[in-house]
Amino acid sequence: MGLMSGTSLDAIDAVLLHIEGNGGIEVVSVINTPFPDHISGLLKDMIASKTESLHELCSLDTELGEIYAAITLDLISKSGYRPGDIRAIGCHGQTVRHQPDSKYPYSLQIGNPSVIAEVSGITTVADFRARDVAAGGQGAPLVPAFHKAVFSDPDNQRVIVNIGGIANITLLPRTKSKNIVTGYDTGPGNCLLDLWSLSCRGQAFDENGNWSASGKVDEKLLDALLADSYFSKSPPKSTGTEYFNLEWLENTSPLVTKLKAEDVQTTLAELTAHSIALAIIREGYDSNEIYLCGGGVHNDDLTQRIQRHLSAADIFSTEKLGLDPDFVEATAFAWLAWRTMEKKTGNLPAVTGARHPVILGGIFLA
Repeated sequence: MGLMSGTSLDAIDAVLLHIEGNGGIEVVSVINTPFPDHISGLLKDMIASKTESLHELCSLDTELGEIYAAITLDLISKSGYRPGDIRAIGCHGQTVRHQPDSKYPYSLQIGNPSVIAEVSGITTVADFRARDVAAGGQGAPLVPAFHKAVFSDPDNQRVIVNIGGIANITLLPRTKSKNIVTGYDTGPGNCLLDLWSLSCRGQAFDENGNWSASGKVDEKLLDALLADSYFSKSPPKSTGTEYFNLEWLENTSPLVTKLKAEDVQTTLAELTAHSIALAIIREGYDSNEIYLCGGGVHNDDLTQRIQRHLSAADIFSTEKLGLDPDFVEATAFAWLAWRTMEKKTGNLPAVTGARHPVILGGIFLA
């Protein structure tokens, strides 16, 4: 079982996955469960704040664990299985702070795995990022190892672009070549678009990108945003919504308060598309197959902007490769849990910057 709730803070994705002994996968069943309103509100407040109450953090950790466990049992029941049929749950948890470059680096995900194991009766693998960080890595992104296993092609280079709250890319060389898989967070995905939409319209997201399609790109604002050092920083690198948020937007340029709200939204869509495309162009993958996954795949305006920047590339959804774009990450964490249970490494040092491959996560036995 894979459980994933990402930086968009909209829902929890759960996947029941059958894995063959050789690593071949078959998605058995999926479910998408929206966060209770009070939970998403608490998480947004916690991530946006510089400090938080230790009591609030620990209480939310337990409550999220109970929610994850309930979703697990719901999916198993709907799939016709029993908890005893499931070898393990791989739970990414909800990231509330990601600081891999601090003096004492860490990445904190909540959703108490002891509670999940206790309530569900299923062994739970969690805290995937911490060991990679301990080995000198960013702790993210971790899904490129999964992308390598299931999306690589012997004859074609490919790019997998995940557009969640934060966007990240995986660069897959031909498996026949001796080149290594690389990837990193490119910057904001949907996070600024969602936050600006909520702030200006009271709507949690811009459906199909209709609002951003109605405005005009302000080049001065776009240039100011792209001047942030994160975009020119060399990988390995990772980021989060504690960095790219409304405070960052407003502090970067005074134009935000002077422009029409829809023009800011359009410029933010262009920022996401431009930063994704720029990363792919820099790596020399701009004339290859590009596959999109994550919530951003449903934003027509955003995907069209990416296509305009990468006119020589063929851009598809991962549906073309056999995986629903909404459930790629949840599937990846089921697969990573399998790797952990098999005592196999799960990170790619070329992606995260870790000193060596490590077995990811802690195991909480049923």
